[in-house]
Amino acid sequence: MTADGYAGDVTSVEAMKILESDERAVLLDVRTDAEWTFVGRPDLGGLGREPVLISWQTFPGMAPNGGFVDAVRRAVLDKGAPVLILCRSGQRSQKAAIALTEAGFEDCRNISDGFEGPKNETGHRNTVSGWRANGLPWQQG
Repeated sequence: MTADGYAGDVTSVEAMKILESDERAVLLDVRTDAEWTFVGRPDLGGLGREPVLISWQTFPGMAPNGGFVDAVRRAVLDKGAPVLILCRSGQRSQKAAIALTEAGFEDCRNISDGFEGPKNETGHRNTVSGWRANGLPWQQG
C-alpha cells in the first residue's frame, strides 16, 4: 500500500495489460449510470468478461453511494485480486480505492487517467489520454 492509502496508480494502458495478463483482475467502473449510457464504458468482451459497474456517487445529485462497499463485496469475492478502479478522470476512483482498501481489499489501483482523461488546452476531454483516447476497447449505450 502507498502512503495514499491504496496500492497505487496505473494508467489505463497499464490497467489493460494487467487485465490481459491476470484473469483474477477486475475492472471496476465507479462512474454513474448516465456516464455508462451516454459517454460509454469499457468493453472487455475480448477477454471473456465484463467490467463491474458500481457507482461511487448517485446521479443526478452526486451524493455518495452508501451501499458502494457492500455492492463491491458482493461483486468481487476475491479480496486479494487486483481491482482496477476507473472513473472519468481519476478522482472518484482514487477515493473508491482508498475506501475499498480500508474495507479489506488488498490490491486496489486507481486508473489515474480515467475513461475520458484530463482536459486539453481548450477544455475538452477524450483527446489527451484516458481509456477512450488511448484506443482501448469501449462501447456506447
